[in-house]
Amino acid sequence: MALQDTMTARNLTREELLAGAKRAGPILRRNAAQEERDGRLSDETVEALHESGVFGMLVPQALGGSEVDPITAIEVLQELSYHNSSAGWVALAASLEAGMCGAFLGDEAVATMFGGERFPVVAGQGGFSRPDTATKVEGGYRITGDYSFGSGIQHAQWAYTQGIDDRSGAMRIHVMPVSEIELKPTSWDVLGLRATGSLDYSVRDVFVSDSFTHGLLVEDPLRGGPLYTVGLTGLVMIVHEGWALGVARRMLDDLRDIVHEKIGRAGSLAESPRFHEKFGFMEAKYAAARAYVYSFWQDVSATLAAGRRIDMEQKSHMRMALYQVTRMAAEVAEEVFFLAGTKPIWTSDLQRYFRDIHTGNQHGTSGPAVPEGVGRVLAGLAPGHDWAYLSVIPEEMMPPA
Repeated sequence: MALQDTMTARNLTREELLAGAKRAGPILRRNAAQEERDGRLSDETVEALHESGVFGMLVPQALGGSEVDPITAIEVLQELSYHNSSAGWVALAASLEAGMCGAFLGDEAVATMFGGERFPVVAGQGGFSRPDTATKVEGGYRITGDYSFGSGIQHAQWAYTQGIDDRSGAMRIHVMPVSEIELKPTSWDVLGLRATGSLDYSVRDVFVSDSFTHGLLVEDPLRGGPLYTVGLTGLVMIVHEGWALGVARRMLDDLRDIVHEKIGRAGSLAESPRFHEKFGFMEAKYAAARAYVYSFWQDVSATLAAGRRIDMEQKSHMRMALYQVTRMAAEVAEEVFFLAGTKPIWTSDLQRYFRDIHTGNQHGTSGPAVPEGVGRVLAGLAPGHDWAYLSVIPEEMMPPA
């Protein structure tokens, strides 16, 4: 039986995915405050995410996934994150990792993970963690290690975990059932993204067969089209950009609503030229960052459609576009917090979004190494170098894929 014959046909179009995200929106918004208190998403929210199709959004079409273009993925995650930033974060991590599993794992793993009626929810600490050692044994690896904040791990069936091959030194992803790892139930006491349920976890001598692993730097998919040649790093940039745009848009819209509620009151911002100026600048900053993201991915899509791989300059803009959009979202959040008066000091959607964007902005993709590396490349000061994750290094020092 062909591998595809074991899969359920669930391919959704761009229009169906965007419609599914819009249908899920009111459910995600309604549950957000309670989920913040619970420290995890509700069953109803997880069900709504399943129904939206987001978990299969980046899965290859050969496995029933949608294998969408970058702009569609960004817009779906923007819509979900607009209504519930923690749900959007879980969706970005799970869609990314399911896509990587579908494109790069072996046939045995894919048949096991993708043969059911629903797409698997995959979570964990993958490409940007501090990896532990994976001991090579016959037929696979034995994994032992401790990992921090596995994004959305409480909602997942599969853990997506990085380890360094003790023989070759290659950094690899190892996928194992969540039932085989130990979750740390009190480890997620954090400033923001509290409802993501992103617990720390431990792995103790778990065997992972070769089929359930892939190299961290792989760019040659076993299934799927040219999208996957941007590798894990490229898919990370796509999904995080959608999240940041959704959060920033929500904060701007909430501030606008607050100002409208106070029209006619003494001292209302609605009558303040200074507020008008600031709001105009925030909208321009949002539009500029969004345009950078869209323009870049349209350029990459054209490159891939022409049968080419992205070059060093595109790899640099790929990283910088995310850095720029997350920094923009954090700056907008700070301005909105100040202008909203006392509203965000109380428990509210606005306060939650303020905390969530500043938590998300601590992700490694927004660290100082990104603009430093980008500037070095674009200034022509990195000949003979390539990108490894978020660092520019000499090509001869690139780790094995």
